[in-house]
Amino acid sequence: MDVLILALLFGGVALFFQRRDEHRRIVLLGRHLGQYQIEKLMETLTDGYMRALGEAEPARQQQIWSMLTTTEAVLCDQFKRIASEFARLDAGMTRASKLPWSIFYSGRLFPSSTFDFRAALSIHARGICQAVHRGDHVGAKDKAFTILAELYLMQHSCHWFCKTKGVASTRLVLRHQTAYATVLESVMPATRQDYTALIAR
Repeated sequence: MDVLILALLFGGVALFFQRRDEHRRIVLLGRHLGQYQIEKLMETLTDGYMRALGEAEPARQQQIWSMLTTTEAVLCDQFKRIASEFARLDAGMTRASKLPWSIFYSGRLFPSSTFDFRAALSIHARGICQAVHRGDHVGAKDKAFTILAELYLMQHSCHWFCKTKGVASTRLVLRHQTAYATVLESVMPATRQDYTALIAR
C-alpha cells in the first residue's frame, strides 16, 4: 500500500511539473506569435489558394494568384522576424522533447533527447521564404502546394514544442487531413534535409 501511495504521489508531482513546463512553453510561444499576424496570414493564403484552384476562368484565377503575392511576402517577413527573436532566447528555454511523451526539464536533464526549437524556426523561416520566392521557376499551383506544406510543417513544430510530436501529428491530421510524413515529403528539399537532421541529432 505504501508503495502504491508513493507511486501515486510521485506521478502527481511529475504531472504537475510537466503541465507547468508545457504551460511555460505555450506562453513563451504565444507571447512572440501574438506580436504578429502569422495565423491570420496563413488563413488568408489557405482560403485564397482554395479560391484560385476553384476558379474555372484562367484570367480570374491569375488575378487571385497575383493578389496573394503581397500576403506571401508579408508572411515571409514576419516569420523571419519571429525566428530572429527566438534565436536570441536562452537555449534552456527552447528545447523540445523528441520522446513520445513530455518530460519536465528534459532540455536540461537529457539534452540529447531534445532538439532546439530556435533552429527549427530558423529552418521554417528559410523554407517558407524560399517557397514564396520560387514563383518564377514553378507554376502557381506547385508554389501554393509547397508553401502550404512549409506552413503545415511549421505549425507541426509549434505544437510539438508546446506538447509532444504525437499531439502535433494528431492535430495536423485533424486540422488539415494531412499526415506528418506527407507534409515532410512535400516541403522544399533543403527544408526536409535540415529539419530531418535537426530532429535526428
